[in-house]
Amino acid sequence: FGNVVAYPFGGVMMVLALLAFLGAPIPRLHQVNNFVVIAGLLAVVFQSLRPVGNMKDFRVIRNGLFIFIAFALWNNALGLMGKQTRVEPYGFAVFLGCLGYVAVRRAIERDQQWTEIQKELDVARRIQRSILPGAFPLTASFRGAARYLPMNSVAGDFYDFVLVDERRLGVLIADVSGHGVPAALIASMVKLAASSQRAAADRPHDLLAAMNVTLCGNTQTQFVTAAYVQLDAERGELRYSAAAHPPMLLLRGREVISIEENGLMLALFPKATYTCTVRTLEPGDRVVLYTDGIVEAADTKDEPFGCERLSHLIRTTSDCSHEEAADRIIASVQGWAAAQEDDLTVIVCDYLGAPVNAADEATGSISREAVPAVN
Repeated sequence: FGNVVAYPFGGVMMVLALLAFLGAPIPRLHQVNNFVVIAGLLAVVFQSLRPVGNMKDFRVIRNGLFIFIAFALWNNALGLMGKQTRVEPYGFAVFLGCLGYVAVRRAIERDQQWTEIQKELDVARRIQRSILPGAFPLTASFRGAARYLPMNSVAGDFYDFVLVDERRLGVLIADVSGHGVPAALIASMVKLAASSQRAAADRPHDLLAAMNVTLCGNTQTQFVTAAYVQLDAERGELRYSAAAHPPMLLLRGREVISIEENGLMLALFPKATYTCTVRTLEPGDRVVLYTDGIVEAADTKDEPFGCERLSHLIRTTSDCSHEEAADRIIASVQGWAAAQEDDLTVIVCDYLGAPVNAADEATGSISREAVPAVN
């Protein structure tokens, strides 16, 4: 419909209003007014007959307009002969009815489309959840908990665990720029890129470099930040490397140590290289990895949650289990933020020390939804 009839119809109405205002005291001008209206309505008919493709809504509105024009022409033709009639409002009522029909039909179609989109997003959410690890790896040296709270049905945050053996565990966390379906699709690519590089699990910098080469050229303009740490109970050390990711936090006793070893973000620079830092790992140490949605969550005054507040929270929950610590981090961020504007992911991993024998094996746990802490 649009400009095909909007401009001429609007012009006719303006001329009609002007002549009716100026010519009301002059009977002769009423005939001029009728001539102008008839000519304008015929011009509208001519414009409406222009082909615009197979548009059902346009045809309905055009037919209603034709009925209105027919009544208006009849009304004005009788006016030229000096006769008075009031059939034009009935034609206008038909035209309004056609407009209402189109509006209702489009509203119903939008509701149906929205329902279909929601179904597709539910499928996408289930698929994305399936690429996340289902349980914390079985090992006697480590206990862990992860909390994952997407902003939308699907998200760009991703994490994974690489269990080399019972004494060596790798933890990967990644954050795709953007939100929603595009970020979720790239997160699936990150999963594939990481899975193909498990041979480099002992070398965090090489693993990130190989992932970067795999992702480059496949993510349009989006990029990925990531961090990977390997916890080695046999050597009593951790090896850490990151790609433009927030620093890892290491809780030792009552002290929180920020560990940052960053290179360029993934997926943009194919020749980017990464470095690795090695730190001692002591029984009782707690490692915390997270995405930027945790520290960038802002309150009503636009003040971010921040690394200092997160470090203080980790320190105050040092006596809590890894499960409760993860729950309290998510709950604190949610309580701080005015609204969730990014995906929230946090991983808390406790080091228990090198295993003595296989009988010490125990299971950790993992939750994919932020839930209230259980006392």
